[in-house]
Amino acid sequence: MNYLAHAYFSFNNPPILLGNMISDYVKGKKQYDYPPEIQKGIRLHRLIDTFTDEHQITKEIKKIFAPSVRLYSGAFVDVVYDHFLATNKTILNKEQWLAFTLTSYELLGSQSTYFPEKFATIFPYMQSQNWLFNYRYTWGIENSFGGLVRRSKYLDSSEEAFDLFLLHYDEIAILAKPFLNEVQIFTKDFCN
Repeated sequence: MNYLAHAYFSFNNPPILLGNMISDYVKGKKQYDYPPEIQKGIRLHRLIDTFTDEHQITKEIKKIFAPSVRLYSGAFVDVVYDHFLATNKTILNKEQWLAFTLTSYELLGSQSTYFPEKFATIFPYMQSQNWLFNYRYTWGIENSFGGLVRRSKYLDSSEEAFDLFLLHYDEIAILAKPFLNEVQIFTKDFCN
């Protein structure tokens, strides 16, 4: 799962949202430097990642991207999940997603004193360009794929991966829907 899913599956709980969003920037024992509810969000992020990586549906979707991006296929699938979450009208409609993303930025910004340095650097861009909302658009996914390539050591282009995403769009959509439902159940249990 990428940023949108981690935000959404925090269920508007501010410290859990923060922990869930910053977890990739908090290494090892550094998690214990945060208050307990933020630590809970960090743990939730890691549980979501493990649940996602080990899920059979993720393994199936990774096969679509593996010929193009090899070991990075999981990262591309994470971005794709955000797209299908953002376009699932049974969860929220377009206006509700926009309101959700704006509220998420507000909740995160109110806790900025806890931002790790790297997250503090990207957060202004995430907010001003509304990354969370733009996962709903294929151009947003194309931009996110490009970001994955820029951060990778062994990839030169995301063009082929994006073409595969478009080519297999309907197939991935069918696979993603039940997976996202399972993640919602899994995370609600943890947050309660």
